[in-house]
Amino acid sequence: MASSKSYLEYVMEQLAALDGISYRAMMGEYILYCRGRIFGGIYDDRLLVKQTAAAERLMPNAPLELPYEGGKPMLLVEDVDDRDFLCALVEAMYSGLPEPRKRKQG
Repeated sequence: MASSKSYLEYVMEQLAALDGISYRAMMGEYILYCRGRIFGGIYDDRLLVKQTAAAERLMPNAPLELPYEGGKPMLLVEDVDDRDFLCALVEAMYSGLPEPRKRKQG
């Protein structure tokens, strides 16, 4: 099942206080970025974030869910209505996220 544009817009609105939040559509789902680094995505109208030390510390009881068949388990953000928590979560995760890969020219 593909994610709805309205759910994406809601999550983006919740994260609007942060600079550099963007997304890219990918096969009916959405990959989420913070200043160019992937921190999670929207899959089947669920906000899932990467398993980082900061995310696990802030959401110690978050269930692990697969974004899609064959994908790596990610943490489910259950309270997307808490704007302050979401922003703090992404900010805390940022330093533990890998740098974007450099694309080869040519």
